[in-house]
Amino acid sequence: MIPATPSITDRPSELATDISERLNRAIREHLLSAFAPDNTKSLRPFSAPEAAELLGVSGQFMRKVHGEGTIPEPKDVRAGRRYYSAHELWEARQILEKASRTKGRYVPGRKEGERLQVWQLMNFKGGSSKSTSTIHLAHYLALHGYRVLVVDLDPQGSLTSMCGINPEIEFDGLTVYDAIRYDDPVPFSDVIMPTYFPGLSLAPSRLLLSEFETESAVNSNPDQPFFLRIRNALAQVEDQYDIVLMDSPPQLGFLTISGMAAATSLIVPLTPSMLDVSSTAQFLELAGAYMGVIEDAGAALQYDHFKFLITRDEPTDVPSQQLTSFMRALFMDRVMAATALKSTAISDATMLKQSIYEVVRSEMTRATYDRAKQSMDAVGSEVEAMIHQAWGRS
Repeated sequence: MIPATPSITDRPSELATDISERLNRAIREHLLSAFAPDNTKSLRPFSAPEAAELLGVSGQFMRKVHGEGTIPEPKDVRAGRRYYSAHELWEARQILEKASRTKGRYVPGRKEGERLQVWQLMNFKGGSSKSTSTIHLAHYLALHGYRVLVVDLDPQGSLTSMCGINPEIEFDGLTVYDAIRYDDPVPFSDVIMPTYFPGLSLAPSRLLLSEFETESAVNSNPDQPFFLRIRNALAQVEDQYDIVLMDSPPQLGFLTISGMAAATSLIVPLTPSMLDVSSTAQFLELAGAYMGVIEDAGAALQYDHFKFLITRDEPTDVPSQQLTSFMRALFMDRVMAATALKSTAISDATMLKQSIYEVVRSEMTRATYDRAKQSMDAVGSEVEAMIHQAWGRS
């Protein structure tokens, strides 16, 4: 007779709590060994060809401005080859912008009169690559000279982790919740923190953010409608950023709806499978109903763009390509032309809490890396073009 598995309790609530505590303890120990508190996340250096590509100039131009002393030599020079830190590239942008006759050539952020761009990525289907898409967009835009703020609206804090802060290791700093709570909220600027990535700031999240869902359900004060909380918080800092990217939780709750009310554009990441397409249809049906409720309550919603982004795209998989073609035939240009490939390079990077832009090319199969980066570059470039369109630029 096989003995029964010993149990610490007959009460499921106590069993669940015990499992949670043991699992969280193990996760903290693992993270502390992998990401020691004094081992802060850093960004790799960029080679001279990469630097020239990011600045939108030629290698000859880079040699010229170095020779003239227009921009300083990078600190990292190996065997005559220059390697630039992200901070050095950011400073080079500022220097070249001041010397340029064409304003916005190197620092393409918004100009006077152009509206802060607030893009929300949302879907209540888990695994649609919302956080992965958000961090890749954030890194692409920051590397191209924009002032980017990422707002993590998911209490699980995946985006926060990818920005170098681990909620699992007893992170007890201020979060988005502290700025949007109903009782004595703090200024949003107190929540925002710089990241190791130049040009990129973070409004972090942790599990406490889920309290906003509970509090909003019982809030009956018409002077504090839940759907204006994020919009009002962003208004406090809008002059400091060009673009805000919001990563939503995989549910259509108060946080997602509040983000919808603050957004100027929406992206719905979608994997090309029938289950995901059906789930997204239900999600958008509910989202449409909630949008109507928000509008009836007096909050005007105006989106410059409302797009689908095909994620985990497999060009050689016939059924998924048929679904992608189906979506394009049905919604035409509402489906982004660029897709985010399903790639081992992106998966491996994500496991290390990195984007493809943080990975050293030589550490992966180069063809795999190149395909993945070209895919994410195309997504970033298309979003950048839509942002310029919203600003009224050609």
